[in-house]
Amino acid sequence: MGKIVIIDDEPAILELMTKLCRGLGHEVFGLQSGSEGLEAIEKERPNALIVDLRIGDMSGIEIIEKCSQDYPQMPIIMVTGFGSVETAVEAMRQGAFDYLTKPFELDDLQRTLNKALNLSTDNIAPIDNKAQQKPIKPTRQLIGNSAEVKEILRVIEKIADNNSPALIEGEYGSGKQIVARSIHDRSQRRDEPFKILHCSALPEELLEAELFGGDGHETIFTRANGGTVVLEEINVLPIRLQSQLNSYLEEVGNLRMNDESFDVPDVRIIATSSEKLDGWVDEGKFREDLYYRISVIPLMIPPLRKRQDDIELLTNYFLNRYSKISGTKVKTVDKFAMRFLINYKWPHNVGELENAIHRACALSEETSIKPADLPAKITNKVEINDDDNEAMKLQLPIGSNLSDFIKKQEKAFIRETLKYNNGSREKTASMLGVSIATLYRKMGLKVERDKILNS
Repeated sequence: MGKIVIIDDEPAILELMTKLCRGLGHEVFGLQSGSEGLEAIEKERPNALIVDLRIGDMSGIEIIEKCSQDYPQMPIIMVTGFGSVETAVEAMRQGAFDYLTKPFELDDLQRTLNKALNLSTDNIAPIDNKAQQKPIKPTRQLIGNSAEVKEILRVIEKIADNNSPALIEGEYGSGKQIVARSIHDRSQRRDEPFKILHCSALPEELLEAELFGGDGHETIFTRANGGTVVLEEINVLPIRLQSQLNSYLEEVGNLRMNDESFDVPDVRIIATSSEKLDGWVDEGKFREDLYYRISVIPLMIPPLRKRQDDIELLTNYFLNRYSKISGTKVKTVDKFAMRFLINYKWPHNVGELENAIHRACALSEETSIKPADLPAKITNKVEINDDDNEAMKLQLPIGSNLSDFIKKQEKAFIRETLKYNNGSREKTASMLGVSIATLYRKMGLKVERDKILNS
């Protein structure tokens, strides 16, 4: 086992990583500041360093640059948020061994750490490979009882050990990455790396370096050798790189077919897209040859609004998860709050629901989540059918003051009636059965006294 220093200024994440590493038998020193971390590194001479990209007193890049100079044999793992992937890749050029993007799976951290320690040249005890080969239980999975989810789970089980490329399509936040993760976790590659390349987060130059290397840059395929590479949002990949990727995949496939001993990375490719790629092919925005190469196994993830039956189950899953993380006593969602959650249309899908429950767990002062604990956009409007017109739906701002609501509705009705009468206030007042003075008052307009008296 090794000696590890972890530097992260988020207490919850620091504690989580520290517990995981100690549970694996490592000696761990967890620090919340860069200065303390550097002192610990100098004193303890660890076998590996895990450092967050953004720390209060200094940046992770500064720490990497210093440690790469002073301790060149010490592997460094960068931990970064989604929006900072570009900087993380640059950090690897400065000497980092690998990077993980938040939120990451704990088994990903374990695999990356094991690889880093295996590269360490210090005299440490060898890693227990038996423990490393033990199947890891998936920590996240597609959740739902709807017919759509059951069909997706059936397909996942069927294709898990099929090495053919898969294309997962669906709206942002619908769960494409979780499906990709589920395929990996149920496959024979489950104990190997699971790497994600965020095509929408990197500029073209860094995307090219990650995919094809150059200037000593190790590609994502090499780092994921034996495992799975997810090309997330492949629809935004520039046409030039689409051509290169198609040629690369074709070449690798031919080499494996003709000479199994040829030394090329062995990875399964899973691509995701928030757009329907066949339509993009028709419009000339995506290469047809690459589309057919990556979509051997197509999967479509429906948006949350089309599987309302899953909302309660997902809510309870996130409730259990985030009540533990936030250390609260929240146990249930009351029936009124659940009604709001089920009726809301979730334009940002499962990710938005997860965020809402996380927020509610952090803010709730009771053991049950109430409507007041939910984001205002969820509770401010409820869509109902108009009893007088079944084809018409009304959006009601539940929770607002009744008097204010009536005034707003009156103004809207008067405004539409004015349009109908081509702006004639006299015809509008007559049609509504009110005086000009009343019409002006309800519209919040001032009018000359003599006009009111003459009305």
